[in-house]
Amino acid sequence: MIDTKTLSKNKREKIKKQLDHNYIPCLAVILVGENPASLSYVKGKEKACREVGISTITITLEDRITQEELIKLIDELNIDNSVDGILVQLPLPSHIDEFAVINAIDPSKDVDGFHPSNVAALYLKQKGIIPCTPKGIIDVLDFAGVEIEGKYAVVIGRSNIVGMPISKLLLDRNATVTICHSKTKNLSDITSKADILIAAVGKPLFVTADMVKEGAVVIDVGVNRGENGKLCGDVDFENVKEKTSYITKVPGGIGPMTITCLLENTVECFMNRKVLSNG
Repeated sequence: MIDTKTLSKNKREKIKKQLDHNYIPCLAVILVGENPASLSYVKGKEKACREVGISTITITLEDRITQEELIKLIDELNIDNSVDGILVQLPLPSHIDEFAVINAIDPSKDVDGFHPSNVAALYLKQKGIIPCTPKGIIDVLDFAGVEIEGKYAVVIGRSNIVGMPISKLLLDRNATVTICHSKTKNLSDITSKADILIAAVGKPLFVTADMVKEGAVVIDVGVNRGENGKLCGDVDFENVKEKTSYITKVPGGIGPMTITCLLENTVECFMNRKVLSNG
């Protein structure tokens, strides 16, 4: 099992040492509604920021807020020079267009890396903010010493948050990549050939042992509630782990790395803005 806890701890200590406490980065987090999972995620992000010396502003809004009011708030944060990063916690209520909200964030403050400008930068191999979870996955593979170049990687899931960007990052590292999704036929035939298998489908225990190649590297991105009410991943960990060379577990695993990469992205936005203001 890959020790992502140690990796995350080391990276956070590095961030803490990197910061000049005369200039403290500030992350503004917007939470719309009272989704318990979203509230938990936001609290985790606030705690992590405090630990490394990043200040946070959390703005909690009622779920009846209009899209126009939310975008107006983002516009105000865009021009606020004391704010270095902006994060809108997803999902948003159904009456709000997530794309319109993401598009309203200044790309230079887009710590999630979801703005079209940052997405374009990823696909054009230009400098930009990389989405946190895919960035964390690559860090985990590197930490474990997994060779990516020349390997066959299969990604289950094609979301703009995980599936698509991690596929591009693996491709940039010279892996041969297949993206699978709900319409993929003979899924297990494909996954069972993967040297690196990344599960980001959002279905509890979806990946079973018969879907995994002997000696494969399995990265579990899913966070679900199982039938017993406990957190579990997309991978049937107990039955799959014996077949793998490396595997991540849920809870733990990629989750802490996602938050750590959010901290890195916040510092990156801060540093970029500092360079621009000085130059």
